[in-house]
Amino acid sequence: MYRILKSRNEALREDVVRFAGELIALPSPSLGEGKVADRVEAEMTALGYDRVIRDAAGNVVGVFFGREAGPTMLFNGHMDTVPPGDSTEWSRPPFEPAVADGRLYGRGAADCKGGLAALVYAGALLRRCLLPLQGNLVVAATVAEENGRSLGVRTLLGETLPAMDLRPAHALLGEPTALGLYYGHDGWMEIEIRMEGPDPFHVQDAAVAVLGLFDGDARRAAGAEGVEQLSVGSARFEDGEGGRRATISLTRRLNPAEEAEGVLAEVRRHAELAVQGSGAVALQVAARTETQKLYTGTTSLVRHVTHAWATDPFDPLLDRARGALAAAGCEVRPGRWKLGRLGMGTAGHVLVNEFKVPTVGYGPGAEEQAHAPDEYVELERLSGAVYGAAAVAHSLVGIPVFGWTSDDI
Repeated sequence: MYRILKSRNEALREDVVRFAGELIALPSPSLGEGKVADRVEAEMTALGYDRVIRDAAGNVVGVFFGREAGPTMLFNGHMDTVPPGDSTEWSRPPFEPAVADGRLYGRGAADCKGGLAALVYAGALLRRCLLPLQGNLVVAATVAEENGRSLGVRTLLGETLPAMDLRPAHALLGEPTALGLYYGHDGWMEIEIRMEGPDPFHVQDAAVAVLGLFDGDARRAAGAEGVEQLSVGSARFEDGEGGRRATISLTRRLNPAEEAEGVLAEVRRHAELAVQGSGAVALQVAARTETQKLYTGTTSLVRHVTHAWATDPFDPLLDRARGALAAAGCEVRPGRWKLGRLGMGTAGHVLVNEFKVPTVGYGPGAEEQAHAPDEYVELERLSGAVYGAAAVAHSLVGIPVFGWTSDDI
């Protein structure tokens, strides 16, 4: 079986690179993924997915149906990317995909258009090898991951798949793992501290005191293994009829043992101590929220909290995935995302914490390339992710193939 998978995968190598490059060439900031959605939908249709739909959030969902109603395996990759940032930091245009030195360059190559392309083609690889499925394989290209706290995945799991009578038993994310098998990461949250009062000088003094406190905390937490723990923004001031308001934003890492409400209570206690003696100032501490409008026109209130998550390393999903990769001759390298920069994350926090779906990450990009200038993905890993993901999916929802000789493995 694996010999056939490998052989057919070699024939798809140029196609998956081409497709990933086409996705890179279409800028798709969070909430603006429409053109990439069109391209993904067209590719899934051309590859012969049994059903291809686009849901209310703008997610594109392709399905290969099995012989039975379940189990269902979900492949998920997001269509949005962070902005390219300062163009002077790039040695080539970020939205002009280029192949050089065994790499595909461009914004999203690692996070997550390379991974998305690999998952779309992993489904096609199983079909082209005529490997039968007992359950279903769902490949979802989702919206609003980078800036929307996985709004697209919430719609997918909460509305779209239940309406299709599909309930994932397992999920695999195409996020950058450099072909490691990742099973969790820390979380983070954005916190806003607001101080209001009739006397602008009292508010000014309170803001200076709070900034001094948390700037000191950030400096003490900095540099631990290159992983950001806390960042502090400058104070923003607004004047109104009732006086003055100051707002200070914090971004803070959430460890697995921490809950958002407990962190908010801790920040409030510290802020209250800092503003003592600043006069009549009202204090409010809350997670940042905002209303976001998806490219489909749907609006939703987003709370900027990403909780830590982990799939049990001994969960059957990880056992089967490790076994499938080993049998396929792939490297087996379990681990967790480091997420050194605050604000990074994956949809695993929604899948595992909110919908109780065991989840792993397996993607071709390298984590250090995510959001970086001159972002790239290794071509060998891009092709390897197609093969490895197909092997994992077949081990979980495929019908076992008997009668193969050792030459086939």
